[in-house]
Amino acid sequence: MKGAVLLDTGPLVTFLAAGSEHHVWVCEQWKRLHPPLLTCEPVLTEAAFLLKREGRETDPLFELLERGVLRVGLEIEDQLADLRTLMSRYRDRPMSLADACLVRLSERHRDSTVFTLDSDFRIYRRHGNKVIPTLMPEK
Repeated sequence: MKGAVLLDTGPLVTFLAAGSEHHVWVCEQWKRLHPPLLTCEPVLTEAAFLLKREGRETDPLFELLERGVLRVGLEIEDQLADLRTLMSRYRDRPMSLADACLVRLSERHRDSTVFTLDSDFRIYRRHGNKVIPTLMPEK
């Protein structure tokens, strides 16, 4: 896959939680990807919360970070105005901070692909009108 892969919460949690709906598909995709996958702190926060809610450990999440498989690619503080604009533009969805960060990452990494299970990425646009390339299962 050309360019950076931007990792959303859904595939991250699904990868770490065997038995999830799209686990097999996500694992097959994961094998084809080249680290580091870029993500943001809100994705990591959501993933840790969802793993704990499902009674799973968060150690594997931290191990992916420690091994350099995942890398935080965006500092929220440096992107406040752009994130606010995105969340305002998509307030009818409503867009999460994690989604806004991934859209912003896609703007900063031109040849990137968002690895997601979230169909809202079919609606979101980078730079206002450009389709965001995604890696997601067919309906």
